[in-house]
Amino acid sequence: MKETLILAICQHGFERRFTLLGRLAALLTLTFASIWPSAVVAQEVVNVYSARHYDTDMALYEEFTRQTGIEVNLIEGGSDALIERIVNEGEFTQADMLITVDAGRLWRASEKAIFQSVASELLNQRVPANLKDPDGLWFGLSKRVRAIAYNKAAGVPIDVARYEDLANPALTGSVCMRSSSNIYNLSLMSSIIEAAGEAAAEAWASGVVKNFGRAPQGNDTAQLRAVASGECGITVANTYYLGRLIGSADPKDNAITDALTVVFPNQDDRGAHVNISGAGVTRYAPNKDNAIKFLEYLTSDFAQKLFAEGNNEYPIVGATSGPVASLGDFTEDTINAAVLGERQAEAVRVFDRAGWQ
Repeated sequence: MKETLILAICQHGFERRFTLLGRLAALLTLTFASIWPSAVVAQEVVNVYSARHYDTDMALYEEFTRQTGIEVNLIEGGSDALIERIVNEGEFTQADMLITVDAGRLWRASEKAIFQSVASELLNQRVPANLKDPDGLWFGLSKRVRAIAYNKAAGVPIDVARYEDLANPALTGSVCMRSSSNIYNLSLMSSIIEAAGEAAAEAWASGVVKNFGRAPQGNDTAQLRAVASGECGITVANTYYLGRLIGSADPKDNAITDALTVVFPNQDDRGAHVNISGAGVTRYAPNKDNAIKFLEYLTSDFAQKLFAEGNNEYPIVGATSGPVASLGDFTEDTINAAVLGERQAEAVRVFDRAGWQ
């Protein structure tokens, strides 16, 4: 298949392997784009800035080119760095689309006015209302759930069915969590503030802090390992971390999830907290029509399957597949994902007052 992806890695150290011809094509295209922006339009391309770094995403892009003839120029980096880059490039940016993870980051990007509103009947039909910006600035593409996990052999002294149960004094000394500054915890806190109010959210956070078995540290996988080993009794983690361990070829990883009981919280009330990967068309997109076509394509059944399975996430459209399917079904919180960003400043203040590092 003709090379359909042109990769530009400017300062973030991410690398992909391409043929010599592909590397030369990338250099020439980006050079021409910087001198003659109209050349990009003439070549039928879409320039994507992405904070996702998964091999299966490459297959998505190749299939889009096969179907449409539109080539995908890809620039990868961290979410915050890409957002700032687009801001700094302003009206001269070559970015047509930003793809990033977490609704809070999508909200940050929209607050910096880097997106433009997209009116698409197809996107409105396929993307649930709670997983897209109310003004059409960005759209969710895949989901992950923040689930509770506890040590199966040791059990827990109470029936843990809600996030709120993590503050129960019966769990003193058994809770392990990652830092409050982590975007996933900020989004979870934002959802709790939305559901219960700031005062109740602070009381919950203070109770969880009192139950810490150790100071916050590590990522979600580190929490799961600690619970499986018995260092801690209970934690929360995004389901895609569980999916990676379940689907791993390493028996040591499989042993971690075998040692855990996973709970989808709040199934009898608001539902489990859900976050997203998502994308939006940039404000000054030089290839706006192509970007909208690409965004619509990312909600197709083919794209949804690969988009979700590439990081063990849940699709926004269609049936769940891959390792996370073994975790079972769940009811999700249906607050609009934009709230996770809108409440972010409050979430920071609540965590600080509660002493959650």
